[in-house]
Amino acid sequence: MSTTTIAPLTTDEAETLVAAARTAAEAAGVTVSVTVLDAGGHLLAFRRDDRAVLISGETSTRKAYTALQLNAPTADLVDLVKPDGPFHTLPTALDKPLLFIAGGLPLHRDGRLIGAIGVGGGAPEQDHGFAQAAIKELS
Repeated sequence: MSTTTIAPLTTDEAETLVAAARTAAEAAGVTVSVTVLDAGGHLLAFRRDDRAVLISGETSTRKAYTALQLNAPTADLVDLVKPDGPFHTLPTALDKPLLFIAGGLPLHRDGRLIGAIGVGGGAPEQDHGFAQAAIKELS
């Protein structure tokens, strides 16, 4: 019986993701916070610019946790959390409320979940685009 090993997300890759998301945000004139988690939900990289709104750090972290826990882009979940929606009162194993606004993306390697990135500070659509730009830099 053989086992396939998938390389985990490294700290260097996490730092690359943070830098790429910040570069994309700066090009758009937006100041953001960026959080990168590994597959176990451990913080690998985080950056909040001094000009960013303080809550953007918490927002980016919750977006990353949400994307990791549900293995889905947070932009795809917005309609599911409306009142009476299936995720409206979803509890979490981490005792952190989920933020279902765009900006969180799961990270995959060879079809396996290896982590997540969360971006907060801009409009939801902008944050989603900054996270996508970061992932493109990683590939």
